[in-house]
Amino acid sequence: MQIDIAAALRAVVREVSSREHEGRMARVIVAARTYDTDIDDLWDALTNAERIPRWFLPVSGDLRLGGRYQFQGNAGGKIQACEPPRHLAVTWEHGGDVSWVTVRLAEAPQGGTRLELEHVAHVDDKRWDEFGPGAVGVGWDGAMMGLGRHLETGEAVDPQAAMAWLDSPEGKTFMRGSSDAWCAASIAAGTGAAAARTAAARTTAFYTGESPPSAGP
Repeated sequence: MQIDIAAALRAVVREVSSREHEGRMARVIVAARTYDTDIDDLWDALTNAERIPRWFLPVSGDLRLGGRYQFQGNAGGKIQACEPPRHLAVTWEHGGDVSWVTVRLAEAPQGGTRLELEHVAHVDDKRWDEFGPGAVGVGWDGAMMGLGRHLETGEAVDPQAAMAWLDSPEGKTFMRGSSDAWCAASIAAGTGAAAARTAAARTTAFYTGESPPSAGP
């Protein structure tokens, strides 16, 4: 897989914030990227059960408003809003936790289509301090990269090739860069630089399988 890692990382705009959701304070991450395709094509890539596995994961279920979906080996949930071709909202249920993902599409001023993905989760302070926004942000960066590759080439992602790439030096470089980018977004949102970098180091270690740097004696 030949991927311009720096370009893929630069293509995503990242934001971190917090707000009340369903009566509790929640952590919010937003990842946005513009794709060189029209809004209908991008909507189809995101919602067509035959097309989703070409860039993400096999999906099953009742893919319509009020239905439930399940990604193979990953999250499932309920489709809470579906307004083609601009707005999709689902619950994101994985490992006993429930969070909320909203996708919005809009024509970009300079051409193409802008995708904005918002992930809202109730995360306790201890867990947030340990890993920060990169815990989910790195995964979304990878999904956005896979989507971009599919839209550019029209080809399906080979799952085995994708896993091999993630375990390669290039894949680990991508995950480090993504973790660093979410660290920067966290700092921009007001997190102390030292705390944000410590959390990012743990996230990087989790995704790459490498040991985090020692904090020293």
